Amino acid sequence: MAGGDVVDVLVVGLGVTGAGVALDAASRGLTVAAVDAHDLAFGTSRWSSKLVHGGLRYLAGGHIALAYESAVERDILLRRVAPHLVNPLPSVLPLTPLISGPRAALTRAGFVAGDALRAAAGTPASRLPRSRRITPAEVHRLVPAVRRAGLRGGLIGWDGQLIDDARLVVALARTAAGHGARILTRCRVTELHGAGATVVDTRTGQEHRFRARAVVNATGVWAEQLDPGVRLRPSRGTHLVLRPGALGAQTAALTIPVPDETSRFVFALPQPDGRIYLGLTDEPVDGPVPDVPEPSAAERGFLLDVLATAVDTAPSEADVVGAFAGLRPLLAGAADSTADLSRRHAVHTSPGGVTTIVGGKLTTYRRMARDGLDAALTANGLPLGRCRTARLPLVGAAPPERLAMIAAPARLVARYGTEAPDVAALAAGDPALAEPLAAGIAVTGAELLWGLLREGALDEDDLLDRRTRIGLVPADRDRALPAARSAVDRAAAATGP
Repeated sequence: MAGGDVVDVLVVGLGVTGAGVALDAASRGLTVAAVDAHDLAFGTSRWSSKLVHGGLRYLAGGHIALAYESAVERDILLRRVAPHLVNPLPSVLPLTPLISGPRAALTRAGFVAGDALRAAAGTPASRLPRSRRITPAEVHRLVPAVRRAGLRGGLIGWDGQLIDDARLVVALARTAAGHGARILTRCRVTELHGAGATVVDTRTGQEHRFRARAVVNATGVWAEQLDPGVRLRPSRGTHLVLRPGALGAQTAALTIPVPDETSRFVFALPQPDGRIYLGLTDEPVDGPVPDVPEPSAAERGFLLDVLATAVDTAPSEADVVGAFAGLRPLLAGAADSTADLSRRHAVHTSPGGVTTIVGGKLTTYRRMARDGLDAALTANGLPLGRCRTARLPLVGAAPPERLAMIAAPARLVARYGTEAPDVAALAAGDPALAEPLAAGIAVTGAELLWGLLREGALDEDDLLDRRTRIGLVPADRDRALPAARSAVDRAAAATGP
């Protein structure tokens, strides 16, 4: 690129949308370069609830078209694009005394409408079962911590859950690279225009000029910095990480309506390691956008307080082992609250020829990428070609029945799909690489090495914070840091300078 090659499409930003654009363009046969100032999934795309959802909240707000779009994209991810990374997740809304009869009936109607959208999107009930009302005993079997006094049963629905949002981005970027895209991390764009960009290699300090026939700005909450014509009103979504057992042996998500709100919920989401992710806040963010947002004390208190309305023994700060926050790139609008701003994405092409994609959400990244790429190609008189991503499996993807037959540990299959045996094989010459890094940390040394050799990780931060997510719990990160540094040295020795 620095030597003067001209690509058809230059993508700035390698979160889920930018990686999606890179894959869409490369799979259409276009030449592509995609750059990021940091790493794959460095920004908002690693701070989500890890849900691929059908838009029940949007139904509650009357946004039927947006909910249908979410249901369609959920089906595409769940059954074709990334079935190795997305699993069905039951979600229980307990009917406690705080939920009146009329509100329960309205919520049940929303669940039924969600079933209709699921069917309309083509998702079979064998993959995502229909919603139904369940007894108090069933509620407690799935979510033992739910308050027993006055419980009238619950409503159960099903959605999709990602094993890891950052792994989705890594799979997108690697699949794009397999189609010829040039994926370049640690390249900060300092100037962007319709014919390319000025970039700085942050590892060397060298400045280069990249040339392209079409340019897509997919930098999320940082989009205004490269396209002043876009007006955003970011909001912060915070999650707490609760220790294993904080809510008992929970096997379903717990959905809790926020008191005095009609379409806001807090979710307690079980994870494979036994921890619980508790979210989600919606707080406006003013001023400069930080690279890594920090949860506020008020948000932490809000989440624990809402959880306390639905359980017998509420977790406290002592049960919180980590926290993370992401910034939503919401379009500025007339609503007073960011919670009321639309989650629909928008595409804007500047007079200088830069196409910017903003808004939206993780579930609909593929649709956002398609719309943004189409707009960029049209604005520059380039042939559109045919979008193939709705039926293009990501690296590692396979149907559930095939995944179940793979000869590798189930935990590796859930994270790497068909590549799990290759990850495990890295320990063939050194059995220590197959061992967990430390007590309570299931990640192995082989996974760290795989991240460096095959997934574009360059240092221990990439490994701990994005390829494995150990960093979501600071104490675990500290314990795993020596192993990550050792893996970096080992990979460098294996590949050379």
